[in-house]
Order: sequence, then structure tokens, then C-alpha cells
Amino acid sequence: MSNVYEKLGVRPIINAYAPMTRLGGGVMASEVADAIRQATQFCVDMAELQMRASKIIAEITKAEAGCVTSGAAAALLMGTAACVAGMDPAKMSRLPDVRGMKNEVIAMRSQRNSYDHAVRATGVTLVEVGFCDRFIDVGVRDTEGWEIKAAITERTAAIYYLAKPQSLPQLPEVVAIAHQAGVPVLVDAAAELPPVENLQRFISQGADLVAFSGGKSIGGPQGSGILCGRRDLISAALLQQLDFDYDFDDWDPPIDLVDKRSLSGVPRHGIGRSCKVGKEQIVGLLTALQLFVEEGDIGRHDRLLVIAQKLTEELAEIPGLSTRIIADPLQSGMPMVEVMVDERRAGLTTADLIRRLRRGSPAVEVNPWRPEQGLLLLSPACLAEDDPFLIGRRFKEVLAEKVAVSQSPSSIRT
Repeated sequence: MSNVYEKLGVRPIINAYAPMTRLGGGVMASEVADAIRQATQFCVDMAELQMRASKIIAEITKAEAGCVTSGAAAALLMGTAACVAGMDPAKMSRLPDVRGMKNEVIAMRSQRNSYDHAVRATGVTLVEVGFCDRFIDVGVRDTEGWEIKAAITERTAAIYYLAKPQSLPQLPEVVAIAHQAGVPVLVDAAAELPPVENLQRFISQGADLVAFSGGKSIGGPQGSGILCGRRDLISAALLQQLDFDYDFDDWDPPIDLVDKRSLSGVPRHGIGRSCKVGKEQIVGLLTALQLFVEEGDIGRHDRLLVIAQKLTEELAEIPGLSTRIIADPLQSGMPMVEVMVDERRAGLTTADLIRRLRRGSPAVEVNPWRPEQGLLLLSPACLAEDDPFLIGRRFKEVLAEKVAVSQSPSSIRT
């Protein structure tokens, strides 16, 4: 029986890479998919739904408030906009024109990345500080606290911090410097789950806003994210996303979410309106978040370990391959299958193997971890029960096909 993608003429992928956006994310738990289906059958007041989401997110993250966004990038955009415009409807309406406002965000040079485009999209200028000598092996130093302090001016709206294990200075030091100057810290923790404790870690270290992806390890809708932190900044962020097409006298936002008394008028559709989140995404994300916390790191590890073991069994004894189960080198600690390709025995390069797996049927995506060393990683995170068998079959087909071609009469020189 064909599935919905096959009916559309689109090839489904066996995703042994990770819940990557370009691969459609992961596979939702049935409870999440069912919650989304139910959400489609009702209409609700979106401000009221976000207020309920805020309470659930706050309870789990220990932040003052939270909201569901249309991805982690949207959370960064809305978080930055909140730091720039605050609760001022006039400033909200002007974004991304930030003339005359606090229009600079400080970023450590070693933490610059493609995703910080979401911060820049508000119209702010990123002010880079420090040098990344330790990364390019010309020294041992990274950005230092005094450099951040020296860069803060009356134009500084926020400090952007990429939460990675190798990030320096460490977050508490950055927070102390920022708060001494009255500047908020926006943390990009999009891919920093698991462990579950990271849902609270950055808030406990003093971050004012934290952005998480909802469509990666949490297992929510691919186009969902979380922004949590200070109540006033979450309120400001939501005011730039929600539909407030009301007369001021008729507008009655939930007091726990937005204090109408602090505003001079109803904000116009803001910069976050272009990345609005639907009721289906909110319900799906909240369901997935609760399941993520309930399962815990040990339960998740043990569930994925079973799939990883099946993968190694299916790949065992294939000429040219050797496998072992390792902890995810990207710090999550979840089990992964490392595949070492002996290119001479396999009869093709690791890069060619990856391409052939991708182009076949079913298409299989793997993580080209270190192809120049013949190393691949296979993640069990997005795999269904039968996928290890299908992956093993595809590896066998690709390698057998290569051997057959190399041994055919037409391939022999005379």
C-alpha cells in the first residue's frame, strides 16, 4: 500500500543521519501525531493556547515563561526582536528599521555560525569580539570577558551566546558581565538536547532567553521550537507574532501572558508574524516535550541501543565494513553506529558509497562523519523497526553491485 508521499510522487528516505531539517526531521511518536490530528478539529484562541504553553514550558524549564515558535531560528528572531523593541508597539512596527534603537548584538567571534542570520534578520548589527586562536591552532585563547565588557555600549540590545560544550567564555561569566551592564543574554541551544537537564541548565545559569529546536531530539513537529526565559521578554516576543487585529478597547489578552496596561496600544502585525506557529504545532510540540521528559535520558538511550544493535547485526560480515556502537561524538551521549569502510576491499570510496546509498531505492541517508578516513555514523534516532534490515540490504546491494561491475568482462582491459 502506498503512503502519502508516494502518492505525491516523492521518495521517502530512510534517515540514518539524524533529525535534520533538510531530511524532513524525524519520525513522530504516535501520541504526537494523534494530538496533532485532534488539534486540527477545533478552533481556539491562540493567545490562550500560548498562555497554556507558557505555563507548561515554564514548569519544565524553570523559566518564568515560554512560548512555542516555528523552529529554533524563529525563536532567535523573536527573542532578538524582544530585546530590541521591548514592549513598545511603535518600535515593534518599525522593525527591521532599528535606527535610534538599541541596534547591536554582541557575538563571540568563535561562535559565529550560519544560523545567527535569524538574529541579524531583525535589523541589528552583530558586533564580533575576541579571536578564535585555539580553533585555528595559533594559540590557546578565545574571546575573554574583558573584550565583551569593552564592547557593551548604550546601543547594545543583547549578547548572543551559542551553547556548545566548547564555547568560551562559559555562560555564567558572560551572564555576569551582561547583567552588570543591564544587557540580556540570548542563548542558542537549538541542538543541545539531550540531556534532559539542558532544558533547565541555561536558565539556571542566568540566561534571559533560550531557544531550543522542537523538531530534533524532542520529537515534535519539524517546524516547531521553544523560546523560554524572562516573562517580559517572552511577552514582547509573542506580541510580535500573534494576530492582534483588535480595537484596543476590545482587546483582552490573557493577563498572565501580556499585561495590556503596560502598552500604549495594540501592536501591529510584527516581524514574527512571518513565522507564526499554528495550533497543530503548539499541541504537537507540548505533547512531544512531555514525552521527552517522561522517557528520560536512560530510557531514550536504552530504546535507541536496541536499534543500534540491530544495525550492527545487519552490517556484520559485509566485506569491506566493520562496525561498533559508540556514544554520539556530538555530546548527546546517545548510541550511534560507527562504520569503518575499507575502501580497497569494498572496491569504492566512502564518498561514492554515500552517494549510491542516497540514490538507490529505498534511499538511505547516513552521516558522512569523516569520509576521508572511511568513517560513517549511523544514528538510530529516526529509524523504524524494519529500517535496520533495509539499511543492511542496501549496503549489501551497493557493494555487490560494485563487485559485479569490477568483475564484468567489459571492465577487463585487453
